[in-house]
Amino acid sequence: MATTLFFLILAISILVLLALFFLSRIKPYCECEICKGYLSSSWSLEFKNLCDWYSHLLKKSPSGTIHVHVLGSVITANPNNVEYMLKTKFDNFPKGKQFSTILGDLLGRGIFAVDGEMWKFQRKMASLELGSVSIRSFAFDIVGDEIRKRLIPLLESNVRNGAVLDLQDVLRRFSFDSICKFSFGMDPGCLKSSMPVSDLQVAFDLASKLSAERAMTVSPLVWKIKRALNIGSEKKLKEAIKKVDILAEEVIIHKRKNDSSSQNDLLSRFMRNMDDDKLLRDIVVSFLLAGRDTVASALTTFFWLLAHHPRVVDEIRAESSRVMVTTKKATLPTFEEIREMHYLTASIHESIRLFPPVQFDSKFCQEDDTLPDGTFVAQGTRVTYHPYAMGRMESIWGQDCLEFNPERWLEHGVFKAQCPFKYPVFQGGVRVCLGKDLAIVEMKSVALALIRQFDFLVCAKEQTPKFMPGLTATIRGGLPLMVQERRQQ
Repeated sequence: MATTLFFLILAISILVLLALFFLSRIKPYCECEICKGYLSSSWSLEFKNLCDWYSHLLKKSPSGTIHVHVLGSVITANPNNVEYMLKTKFDNFPKGKQFSTILGDLLGRGIFAVDGEMWKFQRKMASLELGSVSIRSFAFDIVGDEIRKRLIPLLESNVRNGAVLDLQDVLRRFSFDSICKFSFGMDPGCLKSSMPVSDLQVAFDLASKLSAERAMTVSPLVWKIKRALNIGSEKKLKEAIKKVDILAEEVIIHKRKNDSSSQNDLLSRFMRNMDDDKLLRDIVVSFLLAGRDTVASALTTFFWLLAHHPRVVDEIRAESSRVMVTTKKATLPTFEEIREMHYLTASIHESIRLFPPVQFDSKFCQEDDTLPDGTFVAQGTRVTYHPYAMGRMESIWGQDCLEFNPERWLEHGVFKAQCPFKYPVFQGGVRVCLGKDLAIVEMKSVALALIRQFDFLVCAKEQTPKFMPGLTATIRGGLPLMVQERRQQ
């Protein structure tokens, strides 16, 4: 009996593994140019990134919208469609159950994975907290402290030893330290001179990567079977999320035992109005994802662009000298001084236009609908708007859309914001990013501190960044460079 049961289990296991093997190689038949290109992977012969291929296809589309039948989705770079999804018909284009199924294990009921009342509740709380003067001051102080005590000394030591430095890794460590201090008053110390490895950072990175891979699987059945059997990438994902849960739980328990009423970190503020520790965990993880990866990604590509555009570096330095007349080169600007640096602001927004940290975002159509450009969208269809492609559309930004030109954001020397639906890197409408202003100030603080004191020589031979698949844009191979003392203008 035992032998029969053993062979039965063995046979079932073999059948499941064979099913997984063939499912992972299924190529649904479709004759359209887009699907044939996707299935043959021919895009990789001409384009370095999948997003560049999508940009190419969207440019060729008269409406700025394409159907990708193999993925069962619609992709658009049409600002009118974006406004329709994010504002006009917001209720008909939620994140959807499909999205929460993919990222729910990691994000739980956090604000980025839910719709309806749960989203409204968290949105309201986050809006109240992130909009306060005290939290903005708290965040500014944390960033300044991390720059002065860790980032600058690390780069100074690198100047002395002349070694090649991966700036992407440094910026990810910097933003991880900063967001952990801001979100729940914990210092992982990732940017200490010894460059230690944080268990939370490693687990969080792996969980984010594997969660993103779910979304790229042609058939969701593949990862769902792997999750049910607890094998392969799904087993690794489960283990990584468990580590994140344990560490988050330890922080929450510590906060509960100690009086958090006088503390300014985000977790302490939320705890004053919430008793649900599981939801607190989900909120913390969501802010960790938003505040760490997006800022590090945006800063990395910004410095990549600066290394190829020394004129912009000179303009930023000249502006800072005008605004910070009595300030020494190594001293950080005040919040008021940062607000007066319009060219720096324009440069950062121009960089994000070309290289948005979140290259595309998806919603799921709740009921049959028709987009403003005439595209019919059936119920349950995934509709993706593509900020990366939108930044490369002549119809939106003109013939020089591929050029890094901060001046396009200036009017008589003053920064002028663009329509959020042609520049949806912070989303727009009801779901517009609440941390947008905090993120921009952090990026400006880091960028200015480094630009005023150092020069950077990029060592990579690639003429354009190659990105790894993930929830946010990460340059494959990092950003290796040499840090040098600032040259004289």
